[in-house]
Amino acid sequence: MKQSGKKTVVIVGASDQPDRKSYMLLQRLRNNPHYEPVLVNPRLKEIDGIPVSSSLAEVSGKPDVISLYLNAKNSQGLEDAIERLKPGNVIFNPGAENPELMGHLYSRGIQVEEACSLVLLSQNAL
Repeated sequence: MKQSGKKTVVIVGASDQPDRKSYMLLQRLRNNPHYEPVLVNPRLKEIDGIPVSSSLAEVSGKPDVISLYLNAKNSQGLEDAIERLKPGNVIFNPGAENPELMGHLYSRGIQVEEACSLVLLSQNAL
C-alpha cells in the first residue's frame, strides 16, 4: 500500500461525485506528492482510474489516516476493521460523527478527532 515517504490516507465513503467532500479530498491528495489515497466504497470499482476497495477488510498495511465520510448508521460495525489496520489517526468528517465508535476506538488507543480532512490538509495537519 505505502510508497516510500508518502502518507497513506484511507477515504472511507469515497465518492465519484465532484460535489462531494470525499471526492474533493481525493483530488487534493492526488495533486500532493506527499500523500497516497486509498479508497473504500462498496458500490464503486474505481474513481478516476484509482481502484476502490469494497470494504476496510480489503485494505492492507498500516495507514497514517482513515478519513470517514459515512454517517453514524453506516459506520457501525467498523471497529474491528479499523483496529486491525492500527491507523495513526481516524478523522470523523462533518456529518460522520459517531460518539460510540469514537469512544470505542479511543479506548483502544487509536487517536480520533472530529474535523474536516480538507481543512486539515490545507493546514498541513493531515
